Amino acid sequence: MYRLSKLRFGFPIILFLMLLLDGSISQNFSAHMFHYPTAMVSHLVVLWLVCGVLFEADANDFEMPIGRWAIVAGIVFDLYYTGIFGIYIFIFPLLVYLTRLLVSYIRPNFLSGLLIYFIDITVLEALGYLAGRAIHLSSMSGTDFMVNTLGPTLAFNLAMFVVLFFPIRWVYNWLK
Repeated sequence: MYRLSKLRFGFPIILFLMLLLDGSISQNFSAHMFHYPTAMVSHLVVLWLVCGVLFEADANDFEMPIGRWAIVAGIVFDLYYTGIFGIYIFIFPLLVYLTRLLVSYIRPNFLSGLLIYFIDITVLEALGYLAGRAIHLSSMSGTDFMVNTLGPTLAFNLAMFVVLFFPIRWVYNWLK
């Protein structure tokens, strides 16, 4: 079924657009998103990957190679945005695996998707912070990270989930 759907080409195209939108949002709203000491980071790529797993589990008639696309997105994200190769190439597929694991226990709908996305963003930011601490890229304390980065990032991304969930579901249904 996946081989015959428009989703075969639409998923990576929109994933690439989400990568570009992440950077565009961060650039255009940098005065509001990165105002010292707080930082809000847009993660539309993770939103697209999580919604892919949620809608894939909801359909039950096909399985997309979301893990492979997560690796590709991680490579592009690492090379283009961070300049450090190897952090997000492992975190994005890990989030896809974690989301599939959670979906096997929780029936996917809007509220459970919001909870899963909350968990995924928390894991993404925490692993990124720990990797930054391990390679001495960040000297921020754990409490400062939780208050000044994790909290605002969760608030922004959960708001984006609420706003974009139904349009993304419509796009998935159209591409199927």
